[in-house]
Amino acid sequence: MTYTNTAITTDTTFPRLLLRNAHMRADRPAFREKNLGIWQTWSWAEVSAEVRALACGLAAQGFQRGMNLAIIGDNRPRLYWAMAAAQCLGGIAVPLYQDAPAADMAYVLENAEIQFAIVEDQEQVDKLLEIKQQYAGIRHIAFDDDRGMRHYHQQELTSYARLQEIGRAFDQAHPEFFMQQLESGQADDTAVMLYTSGTTGKPKGVCQTHRSFMNAAHGGASFDHLTEREDILSYLPMAWVGDHLFSYAQAMAAGFTVNCPESGKTVLTDLREVGPTYYFAPPRVFENMLTTVMIRMEDAGVIKRQLFHHYMELARQVGSDILDRKPVSLWNKLHYALGNFFIYDPLKNILGLSRVRVAYTAGAAIGPDLFRFYRSIGVNLKQLYGSTETCAYVCLQPDGHIKFDSVGLAAPGVEVKLANNGEVLVKSVSMLKGYYKRPDATAEVMDADGYFHTGDAGIFDSEGHLKIIDRAADVGKLSNGDIFAPNYIENKLKFFPFIKEAVAFGHDRDTVCAFINIDMEAVGNWSERRGIAYAGYTDLAGKAETYQLIMSCVEKVNADLASEALMANTQIHRFLILHKELDPDDDELTRTRKVRRGFVAQKYAVLIDALYSGKRSQHIETQVKFEDGRQGKVSADLHISDVKVIAANQPTTAKTIKITKSSVRTA
Repeated sequence: MTYTNTAITTDTTFPRLLLRNAHMRADRPAFREKNLGIWQTWSWAEVSAEVRALACGLAAQGFQRGMNLAIIGDNRPRLYWAMAAAQCLGGIAVPLYQDAPAADMAYVLENAEIQFAIVEDQEQVDKLLEIKQQYAGIRHIAFDDDRGMRHYHQQELTSYARLQEIGRAFDQAHPEFFMQQLESGQADDTAVMLYTSGTTGKPKGVCQTHRSFMNAAHGGASFDHLTEREDILSYLPMAWVGDHLFSYAQAMAAGFTVNCPESGKTVLTDLREVGPTYYFAPPRVFENMLTTVMIRMEDAGVIKRQLFHHYMELARQVGSDILDRKPVSLWNKLHYALGNFFIYDPLKNILGLSRVRVAYTAGAAIGPDLFRFYRSIGVNLKQLYGSTETCAYVCLQPDGHIKFDSVGLAAPGVEVKLANNGEVLVKSVSMLKGYYKRPDATAEVMDADGYFHTGDAGIFDSEGHLKIIDRAADVGKLSNGDIFAPNYIENKLKFFPFIKEAVAFGHDRDTVCAFINIDMEAVGNWSERRGIAYAGYTDLAGKAETYQLIMSCVEKVNADLASEALMANTQIHRFLILHKELDPDDDELTRTRKVRRGFVAQKYAVLIDALYSGKRSQHIETQVKFEDGRQGKVSADLHISDVKVIAANQPTTAKTIKITKSSVRTA
């Protein structure tokens, strides 16, 4: 079965779009940034002039067509302008994760053959100077924030402001140069190179053209009727494909305003100040928002709590129907309007979502209850599905036709179908040009018919909505032949606010067991209200009360699994709570917080053996990396709990979906 939609394609480049916006929307705000508590604004005309000066400065230093420009830092207007500047010269923007240690950056910088880099501040400069001792290819580093840089005199360093001064002088001396370079650009030139998270090996550079991202940007903008009047908050990593689509490609295409927060710590405050109309966040952010709300409600007076729960029950009954403009009785409409006045509007205002017209979440499954909560109070939250290789553009959920258990319909201009083994295959203009210097890896994911093999296992429902089950390579079988989809189980566990991360095991085994990471804030608050003292994560994770709390969550998951014929035999039999949080710095998670399943299984093999050997506890000592680069060890005696398994309501029918590890391509 194949599902296709029709879309607009655009034969242009991002620099040409920038000039169009500077002409058509000269005085409209393009970028805003909060600095020292004050919002600063740049119009599209001002951004165009800033980009031109920067591009000419890079050219004066020797940056040429086809070169790659590394961009590292938090979301800053000048770093987005650096992307455009590179593209004006026919170069390729290569954003890196700003929180990655120098060792991780070194691989990407060397693989991408980086000679030029534009970074945010002293922290990133220090990383590059450290890397330069092993990779001497870096010749020029420009930095935006000059705090702490007074005593840096390395020849390769230039301030961002100085680079623009050089560019303006170069532009005066060569007035035709900039437009000649810009006009030489073609839609099928590589515009950006985004590196994969590297869950199964070294990260790969995904080369995306102007045309591919332009198609995704225009397709999404037309689908959700985005205009130049939108405001978005740009706070997710610039190296992530979702941010590049929302904060760069769609901003260029629709001409709306990108707002950059002062820092990661002020995001929620800045969110309330901006009041975005178009918003994106991974499920974890929405979960944290809801957890904060529920914690605050526990501190409220009796009357406020009763009022809140009364109107939230009403919202659960009719809120989503009202949002989707479905028939609702006049009494419920009037009752809901009162709820708006007393509860829903103030709540959305506190969360910074009062002006949101369209909100998206992606990157992981979102719990149906969480999804329903936001839609019930009037937030038009939707899911999308995509990947770095597809410009984060495969499936979208149309207004008024939202299903909590699907990722939507094929996006405009995208063809989606399932392989015989259940793997999701995609064909569209918004697909990768190829992996950088990896034709072998490109051939593995692109078949002869031009379909990209996503590596995800999915099914279509009767209306063409796609449901993602798991990573196809991760789908296995229990020893009795029943299907085992670990991510499906893990997501059910993570729907609970007390569980931050989970890793399930069961392939080729008799039963399913799991590691759990508790959410420190949620469990800590729960413990404090019950007078339970603790001295940090490890201590809290080992408390008997914490185990009882998590046990109740796991039992609810088992009850849910028992009601699903396909998954009934994959209930969790035993679990333990890890003594430390899984961390990207310890290589247990990717920078996008995806579990490196194989690495975790190898690192904690002694714990897996303990789960399956019937032990009641297991001692573990783990090496960890601290933020300042130091290393240490964390040790604990971990308790192992048995969980009640519920009899399945009906026999399993695992054979209805044929997914075999041997026949699955991995992305």
